[in-house]
Amino acid sequence: MNLKKYYLLFAILTSQFIFSQEGIPVYTDYLSDNLYLVHPSMAGASNANKIRLTARKQWFDVDNAPSTQSANINFRTGDKVGLGGIVYRDENGRFSQTGVFVTFAYHLLFSRDRTDLNMLSFGMSGGFIQSNVDERGLDDPADPDPVLRGNVQKDAYFNVDVGMSYHYLNWYTHFTVKNLLPTARDLFDNTDIGATLRDSNNQRRYIFSVGYVFGLGNGPWSLEPSILYQATDQTKESTIDANVKVYRRFGELATLWGGVSYRRSFDGAEFSQTGIEIESQKLQYITPLIGINYKKWMVGYTYSYQSNSVVLSNGGFHQLTLGYDFGKRKERWNCHCPAVNN
Repeated sequence: MNLKKYYLLFAILTSQFIFSQEGIPVYTDYLSDNLYLVHPSMAGASNANKIRLTARKQWFDVDNAPSTQSANINFRTGDKVGLGGIVYRDENGRFSQTGVFVTFAYHLLFSRDRTDLNMLSFGMSGGFIQSNVDERGLDDPADPDPVLRGNVQKDAYFNVDVGMSYHYLNWYTHFTVKNLLPTARDLFDNTDIGATLRDSNNQRRYIFSVGYVFGLGNGPWSLEPSILYQATDQTKESTIDANVKVYRRFGELATLWGGVSYRRSFDGAEFSQTGIEIESQKLQYITPLIGINYKKWMVGYTYSYQSNSVVLSNGGFHQLTLGYDFGKRKERWNCHCPAVNN
Protein backbone atom coordinates (compact mmCIF):
# COMPACT_ATOMS: atom_id res chain seq x y z
CA MET A 1 0.00 0.00 0.00
CA ASN A 2 1.48 3.37 -0.99
CA LEU A 3 1.92 6.29 1.40
CA LYS A 4 -1.13 8.13 0.06
CA LYS A 5 -3.38 5.20 0.89
CA TYR A 6 -1.95 4.99 4.40
CA TYR A 7 -2.86 8.63 4.95
CA LEU A 8 -6.33 8.05 3.53
CA LEU A 9 -7.01 5.05 5.74
CA PHE A 10 -5.67 6.88 8.79
CA ALA A 11 -8.03 9.79 8.11
CA ILE A 12 -10.99 7.40 7.83
CA LEU A 13 -10.17 5.57 11.06
CA THR A 14 -9.45 8.75 13.01
CA SER A 15 -12.62 10.53 11.88
CA GLN A 16 -14.77 7.48 12.58
CA PHE A 17 -13.30 7.16 16.08
CA ILE A 18 -14.01 10.83 16.83
CA PHE A 19 -17.55 10.97 15.52
CA SER A 20 -18.59 7.50 16.67
CA GLN A 21 -18.38 8.67 20.27
CA GLU A 22 -20.82 11.52 19.92
CA GLY A 23 -24.28 9.99 19.68
CA ILE A 24 -26.42 13.10 19.13
CA PRO A 25 -23.91 15.95 18.69
CA VAL A 26 -24.34 18.72 21.25
CA TYR A 27 -24.42 22.01 19.37
CA THR A 28 -26.61 24.94 20.45
CA ASP A 29 -29.90 23.14 19.78
CA TYR A 30 -30.80 23.34 23.45
CA LEU A 31 -30.99 27.15 23.31
CA SER A 32 -33.88 26.97 20.82
CA ASP A 33 -36.47 25.79 23.37
CA ASN A 34 -35.15 22.25 22.90
CA LEU A 35 -33.54 21.16 26.18
CA TYR A 36 -34.93 17.63 25.93
CA LEU A 37 -32.60 16.95 22.99
CA VAL A 38 -29.67 17.15 25.45
CA HIS A 39 -31.19 16.28 28.85
CA PRO A 40 -33.54 13.25 29.17
CA SER A 41 -34.83 14.58 32.51
CA MET A 42 -36.58 17.40 30.59
CA ALA A 43 -39.07 15.01 28.95
CA GLY A 44 -42.47 16.26 30.06
CA ALA A 45 -41.01 18.93 32.36
CA SER A 46 -42.82 21.81 30.67
CA ASN A 47 -46.43 22.84 31.08
CA ALA A 48 -46.85 22.04 27.36
CA ASN A 49 -46.26 18.90 25.32
CA LYS A 50 -43.67 19.53 22.59
CA ILE A 51 -42.60 18.47 19.11
CA ARG A 52 -39.28 19.83 17.84
CA LEU A 53 -37.58 19.44 14.44
CA THR A 54 -34.01 20.59 13.79
CA ALA A 55 -31.84 20.78 10.67
CA ARG A 56 -28.19 21.82 10.84
CA LYS A 57 -25.87 22.28 7.87
CA GLN A 58 -22.20 23.26 8.03
CA TRP A 59 -20.11 24.92 5.34
CA PHE A 60 -22.38 25.29 2.31
CA ASP A 61 -19.26 25.85 0.22
CA VAL A 62 -17.75 22.43 1.15
CA ASP A 63 -18.88 19.18 -0.50
CA ASN A 64 -20.16 16.49 1.89
CA ALA A 65 -19.94 18.88 4.83
CA PRO A 66 -21.37 17.79 8.21
CA SER A 67 -25.15 17.93 8.59
CA THR A 68 -27.54 16.82 11.32
CA GLN A 69 -31.31 16.37 11.41
CA SER A 70 -33.43 15.44 14.41
CA ALA A 71 -37.06 15.07 15.39
CA ASN A 72 -38.25 14.70 18.97
CA ILE A 73 -41.43 14.61 20.98
CA ASN A 74 -41.89 14.81 24.75
CA PHE A 75 -44.97 15.09 26.94
CA ARG A 76 -46.31 14.64 30.46
CA THR A 77 -48.62 11.73 31.23
CA GLY A 78 -50.26 12.03 34.63
CA ASP A 79 -48.86 14.32 37.31
CA LYS A 80 -45.32 12.99 37.55
CA VAL A 81 -44.34 10.88 34.51
CA GLY A 82 -42.84 12.28 31.32
CA LEU A 83 -42.22 10.34 28.11
CA GLY A 84 -40.26 11.20 24.98
CA GLY A 85 -38.67 9.96 21.79
CA ILE A 86 -35.89 11.16 19.48
CA VAL A 87 -34.92 10.19 15.93
CA TYR A 88 -31.78 11.69 14.40
CA ARG A 89 -29.28 11.38 11.57
CA ASP A 90 -25.77 12.82 11.61
CA GLU A 91 -23.59 12.86 8.48
CA ASN A 92 -19.98 13.90 8.00
CA GLY A 93 -18.58 13.10 4.57
CA ARG A 94 -18.40 9.31 4.27
CA PHE A 95 -19.45 8.78 7.88
CA SER A 96 -23.01 8.78 9.18
CA GLN A 97 -25.02 7.82 12.25
CA THR A 98 -28.72 7.09 12.60
CA GLY A 99 -30.26 6.74 16.04
CA VAL A 100 -33.52 6.28 17.92
CA PHE A 101 -34.00 7.10 21.62
CA VAL A 102 -36.94 6.44 23.94
CA THR A 103 -37.15 8.32 27.26
CA PHE A 104 -38.80 7.89 30.65
CA ALA A 105 -38.74 10.79 33.11
CA TYR A 106 -40.10 11.25 36.63
CA HIS A 107 -40.85 14.68 38.13
CA LEU A 108 -41.10 15.32 41.87
CA LEU A 109 -43.06 18.47 42.66
CA PHE A 110 -42.35 20.15 46.00
CA SER A 111 -44.36 23.23 45.07
CA ARG A 112 -47.35 24.35 47.11
CA ASP A 113 -49.03 25.92 44.06
CA ARG A 114 -48.20 27.48 40.65
CA THR A 115 -46.58 30.50 42.34
CA ASP A 116 -43.80 28.39 43.85
CA LEU A 117 -41.83 26.36 41.30
CA ASN A 118 -39.76 23.69 43.03
CA MET A 119 -39.27 20.56 40.88
CA LEU A 120 -36.69 17.78 40.83
CA SER A 121 -36.65 15.61 37.68
CA PHE A 122 -34.95 12.36 36.71
CA GLY A 123 -34.71 10.91 33.21
CA MET A 124 -33.36 7.87 31.35
CA SER A 125 -33.10 7.33 27.59
CA GLY A 126 -32.36 4.06 25.85
CA GLY A 127 -30.92 4.45 22.37
CA PHE A 128 -30.13 2.25 19.38
CA ILE A 129 -27.50 3.76 17.05
CA GLN A 130 -26.08 2.56 13.75
CA SER A 131 -22.78 3.94 12.42
CA ASN A 132 -21.83 3.68 8.73
CA VAL A 133 -18.67 4.36 6.74
CA ASP A 134 -18.84 4.41 2.95
CA GLU A 135 -15.64 3.05 1.34
CA ARG A 136 -17.05 2.96 -2.18
CA GLY A 137 -14.96 4.76 -4.77
CA LEU A 138 -11.89 5.13 -2.56
CA ASP A 139 -9.80 2.38 -4.12
CA ASP A 140 -7.71 2.58 -7.29
CA PRO A 141 -8.78 -0.21 -9.70
CA ALA A 142 -5.27 -0.29 -11.18
CA ASP A 143 -3.71 -0.80 -7.75
CA PRO A 144 -6.36 -2.37 -5.46
CA ASP A 145 -5.86 -2.18 -1.73
CA PRO A 146 -7.00 -5.18 0.36
CA VAL A 147 -7.76 -2.96 3.37
CA LEU A 148 -10.40 -0.99 1.45
CA ARG A 149 -13.36 -3.27 0.85
CA GLY A 150 -15.27 -0.94 -1.44
CA ASN A 151 -18.60 -1.23 0.38
CA VAL A 152 -20.58 0.42 3.16
CA GLN A 153 -19.43 -0.92 6.53
CA LYS A 154 -21.98 -0.81 9.34
CA ASP A 155 -21.95 -1.27 13.08
CA ALA A 156 -24.80 -0.88 15.57
CA TYR A 157 -24.97 -0.62 19.34
CA PHE A 158 -27.32 0.12 22.24
CA ASN A 159 -26.61 2.62 25.01
CA VAL A 160 -28.24 4.60 27.80
CA ASP A 161 -28.31 8.28 28.79
CA VAL A 162 -29.30 9.30 32.32
CA GLY A 163 -29.77 12.70 33.89
CA MET A 164 -31.42 14.94 36.44
CA SER A 165 -32.75 18.50 36.48
CA TYR A 166 -33.73 20.87 39.25
CA HIS A 167 -35.92 23.98 38.86
CA TYR A 168 -36.38 26.39 41.75
CA LEU A 169 -38.20 29.63 40.96
CA ASN A 170 -35.98 31.36 38.38
CA TRP A 171 -33.00 29.00 38.88
CA TYR A 172 -32.33 25.76 37.01
CA THR A 173 -29.56 23.20 36.69
CA HIS A 174 -29.12 20.00 34.65
CA PHE A 175 -26.67 17.11 34.77
CA THR A 176 -26.60 14.33 32.15
CA VAL A 177 -24.35 11.36 31.47
CA LYS A 178 -24.47 10.18 27.85
CA ASN A 179 -23.36 6.73 26.66
CA LEU A 180 -23.38 5.34 30.18
CA LEU A 181 -22.78 1.69 29.25
CA PRO A 182 -19.35 0.36 28.16
CA THR A 183 -19.80 -0.61 24.51
CA ALA A 184 -16.93 -1.78 22.30
CA ARG A 185 -17.60 -1.96 18.57
CA ASP A 186 -15.84 -3.27 15.47
CA LEU A 187 -15.51 -0.20 13.29
CA PHE A 188 -13.99 -1.98 10.30
CA ASP A 189 -14.28 -5.74 10.00
CA ASN A 190 -11.68 -6.98 7.54
CA THR A 191 -11.30 -10.39 9.12
CA ASP A 192 -10.26 -12.03 5.86
CA ILE A 193 -7.01 -10.06 5.97
CA GLY A 194 -6.73 -9.93 9.75
CA ALA A 195 -7.51 -6.22 10.05
CA THR A 196 -10.33 -5.57 12.52
CA LEU A 197 -10.32 -2.27 14.39
CA ARG A 198 -12.18 -1.89 17.69
CA ASP A 199 -12.88 1.43 19.31
CA SER A 200 -12.76 2.15 23.03
CA ASN A 201 -15.57 0.75 25.14
CA ASN A 202 -15.87 4.11 26.93
CA GLN A 203 -17.73 6.79 24.99
CA ARG A 204 -19.08 8.42 28.15
CA ARG A 205 -19.83 12.15 28.02
CA TYR A 206 -20.79 14.39 30.96
CA ILE A 207 -22.92 17.51 30.48
CA PHE A 208 -23.64 20.06 33.20
CA SER A 209 -25.56 23.31 32.83
CA VAL A 210 -26.85 26.02 35.14
CA GLY A 211 -28.70 29.28 34.59
CA TYR A 212 -30.89 32.00 36.04
CA VAL A 213 -33.63 34.13 34.47
CA PHE A 214 -33.80 37.76 35.60
CA GLY A 215 -37.04 39.66 35.30
CA LEU A 216 -36.26 43.20 34.16
CA GLY A 217 -38.54 45.23 36.38
CA ASN A 218 -42.24 44.43 36.13
CA GLY A 219 -42.29 44.65 32.35
CA PRO A 220 -42.29 42.04 29.59
CA TRP A 221 -38.48 41.74 29.34
CA SER A 222 -36.30 39.05 30.92
CA LEU A 223 -32.63 38.10 30.71
CA GLU A 224 -31.18 34.58 30.96
CA PRO A 225 -27.44 33.99 31.39
CA SER A 226 -26.35 30.33 31.47
CA ILE A 227 -23.37 28.05 31.01
CA LEU A 228 -23.06 24.50 29.69
CA TYR A 229 -19.96 22.36 30.32
CA GLN A 230 -19.31 19.03 28.62
CA ALA A 231 -16.43 16.56 28.95
CA THR A 232 -15.59 13.14 27.54
CA ASP A 233 -14.17 10.36 29.68
CA GLN A 234 -11.86 8.59 27.26
CA THR A 235 -10.30 11.49 25.34
CA LYS A 236 -10.38 14.00 28.23
CA GLU A 237 -11.75 16.67 25.87
CA SER A 238 -13.91 19.40 27.37
CA THR A 239 -15.71 22.56 26.26
CA ILE A 240 -17.77 25.28 27.88
CA ASP A 241 -20.63 27.40 26.49
CA ALA A 242 -21.33 30.87 27.87
CA ASN A 243 -24.83 31.95 26.83
CA VAL A 244 -27.06 35.01 27.14
CA LYS A 245 -30.70 35.13 25.99
CA VAL A 246 -33.19 38.00 26.08
CA TYR A 247 -36.98 37.47 26.05
CA ARG A 248 -39.76 39.90 25.16
CA ARG A 249 -43.29 38.74 25.91
CA PHE A 250 -46.31 40.03 24.02
CA GLY A 251 -49.15 39.12 26.33
CA GLU A 252 -50.05 35.44 26.39
CA LEU A 253 -49.76 34.96 22.62
CA ALA A 254 -46.11 35.39 21.72
CA THR A 255 -42.57 35.60 23.03
CA LEU A 256 -39.71 36.94 20.92
CA TRP A 257 -36.24 35.82 22.00
CA GLY A 258 -32.63 36.17 20.89
CA GLY A 259 -29.12 35.94 22.22
CA VAL A 260 -25.59 34.79 21.70
CA SER A 261 -23.52 31.75 22.69
CA TYR A 262 -19.74 31.47 22.93
CA ARG A 263 -18.14 28.00 22.96
CA ARG A 264 -14.50 27.39 23.78
CA SER A 265 -12.57 24.17 24.19
CA PHE A 266 -10.04 23.63 26.96
CA ASP A 267 -7.87 21.48 24.69
CA GLY A 268 -5.62 22.93 21.99
CA ALA A 269 -4.75 21.37 18.63
CA GLU A 270 -1.19 21.80 17.38
CA PHE A 271 -0.46 22.86 13.79
CA SER A 272 2.24 24.48 11.69
CA GLN A 273 1.74 27.01 8.89
CA THR A 274 5.43 27.34 8.10
CA GLY A 275 6.57 23.76 8.61
CA ILE A 276 8.95 24.95 11.32
CA GLU A 277 7.09 26.81 14.06
CA ILE A 278 4.49 24.79 16.01
CA GLU A 279 1.37 26.70 17.03
CA SER A 280 -1.71 25.74 19.00
CA GLN A 281 -5.34 26.86 18.79
CA LYS A 282 -8.44 26.07 20.80
CA LEU A 283 -11.84 25.57 19.22
CA GLN A 284 -14.01 28.69 19.41
CA TYR A 285 -17.58 29.20 18.18
CA ILE A 286 -19.68 32.35 18.31
CA THR A 287 -23.38 31.67 17.77
CA PRO A 288 -26.06 34.37 17.55
CA LEU A 289 -29.64 33.07 17.72
CA ILE A 290 -33.15 34.39 17.28
CA GLY A 291 -36.62 32.91 17.46
CA ILE A 292 -40.26 33.33 18.37
CA ASN A 293 -42.92 31.33 20.18
CA TYR A 294 -46.36 32.24 18.82
CA LYS A 295 -49.39 30.49 20.29
CA LYS A 296 -48.52 26.79 19.86
CA TRP A 297 -45.80 27.31 17.25
CA MET A 298 -42.09 27.99 17.55
CA VAL A 299 -39.37 28.81 15.02
CA GLY A 300 -35.71 29.50 15.76
CA TYR A 301 -32.54 30.13 13.78
CA THR A 302 -28.89 29.97 14.86
CA TYR A 303 -25.71 30.78 12.97
CA SER A 304 -22.37 29.51 14.30
CA TYR A 305 -19.07 31.04 13.23
CA GLN A 306 -15.74 29.38 14.00
CA SER A 307 -13.39 32.17 15.11
CA ASN A 308 -10.05 30.37 14.70
CA SER A 309 -7.06 31.35 12.58
CA VAL A 310 -7.00 27.96 10.82
CA VAL A 311 -10.40 26.69 9.62
CA LEU A 312 -11.62 24.33 6.91
CA SER A 313 -13.97 26.97 5.51
CA ASN A 314 -14.95 30.57 6.19
CA GLY A 315 -18.59 29.56 5.84
CA GLY A 316 -20.72 29.30 8.95
CA PHE A 317 -23.02 26.64 10.39
CA HIS A 318 -26.74 27.21 9.89
CA GLN A 319 -29.45 25.62 12.02
CA LEU A 320 -33.23 25.90 11.83
CA THR A 321 -35.58 24.66 14.57
CA LEU A 322 -39.34 24.28 14.18
CA GLY A 323 -41.66 23.42 17.02
CA TYR A 324 -45.29 22.75 17.87
CA ASP A 325 -46.91 22.47 21.31
CA PHE A 326 -49.80 20.05 21.44
CA GLY A 327 -52.43 19.00 23.95
CA LYS A 328 -53.96 21.11 26.68
CA ARG A 329 -51.46 23.34 28.45
CA LYS A 330 -51.26 23.35 32.20
CA GLU A 331 -51.46 26.61 34.09
CA ARG A 332 -48.28 28.68 33.80
CA TRP A 333 -45.84 28.91 36.70
CA ASN A 334 -45.60 32.35 38.24
CA CYS A 335 -41.89 32.78 37.55
CA HIS A 336 -39.40 33.72 34.86
CA CYS A 337 -38.79 30.13 33.77
CA PRO A 338 -39.16 29.73 29.97
CA ALA A 339 -37.93 26.11 29.97
CA VAL A 340 -41.10 25.00 31.77
CA ASN A 341 -43.46 27.85 30.80
CA ASN A 342 -44.81 27.84 27.24
